[in-house]
Amino acid sequence: MKNLKRITLAVLALASTATINAQENDSDKENSLRIGVKAGLNYSNVYDERGDDLVADGKFGLAGGAFLSIPIGDFFGIQPEFLFSQKGFKATGSVVGLNYELTRTSTFIDVPLFFAVRPVPFITILAGPQFSYLINQKDEFTSSVSSFAVEQEFENDNIRKNIMCFVGGIDINVSHIVIGARAGFDFQDNAGDGTNSTPRYKNVWYQATVGIRF
Repeated sequence: MKNLKRITLAVLALASTATINAQENDSDKENSLRIGVKAGLNYSNVYDERGDDLVADGKFGLAGGAFLSIPIGDFFGIQPEFLFSQKGFKATGSVVGLNYELTRTSTFIDVPLFFAVRPVPFITILAGPQFSYLINQKDEFTSSVSSFAVEQEFENDNIRKNIMCFVGGIDINVSHIVIGARAGFDFQDNAGDGTNSTPRYKNVWYQATVGIRF
């Protein structure tokens, strides 16, 4: 009986030590530099649009890239990200009395710089500025007289390719898995000097991603 008690106490002591070590390791991981990759979807539209009777609806696009979590103490940090992100809209309007339907897909390189707050280990609240660079745009145009698609790489300086934005969101951290939600909007519209873009607008989008961090 004495041997059984000793064995039981030894097992309980080992289990307690392992639990404490596991908790300390998890805490150390949360407070260390982490890198990750993620992918998901944008749901985007436009606001503050200026066009000829433009009526815009949202559309889905792809989003994906990498992120770096840099802790500053137990509760704060900085999280830069680098993403390929599709935004755009579906719209109807009219030009010189001709009705049209337009689906625009704009592909950006998005570089947000988030300030992070982690009130509990599994939740991170993020907010900060974002720099977006337009690399490609595809327009699918349909009217009563024609239907065609145009894809542009943008050599026209009147198109604004560098756009400043604001983004906020939340990450849910479950071990190595990160589930993210974001909302963002442009500070600047898509027209460079205001003379060569119809319609003129600013992007607004919602983003959902799933990622893995190491």
